[in-house]
Amino acid sequence: MIKDLNLIATMSKFQGNLNTQGNVRVDGQFIGDIQATENITIGISGEVQGNIIGKNVFISGKISGDIVAKEKIVFEGKSSIRGDIKATTLIIDEGALFDGKITMTDSKATSQPNSHK
Repeated sequence: MIKDLNLIATMSKFQGNLNTQGNVRVDGQFIGDIQATENITIGISGEVQGNIIGKNVFISGKISGDIVAKEKIVFEGKSSIRGDIKATTLIIDEGALFDGKITMTDSKATSQPNSHK
């Protein structure tokens, strides 16, 4: 079964929190937290200011906030991430910018962003 796709398109701006059972793709600007049971993709023109929780998180754009992935996080070549991350698998392509702390977990670990900030 294909899960729903929640899309914030290029040139769009969203402010608030998103909680979904489907997939999320951000190609515009998103201010707030995103939580999805499926995959979250931040496109090359996408920018998120907030925390992200998802199954797998793929980033080509900019993130300012903590990221928790139940499985995998991928920082693609031109991505910029400022915040702490937690995942079972981490892939960082050449050219990605990352400023934060990494916590590697097993698949049974809790999936909550750090609350000490």
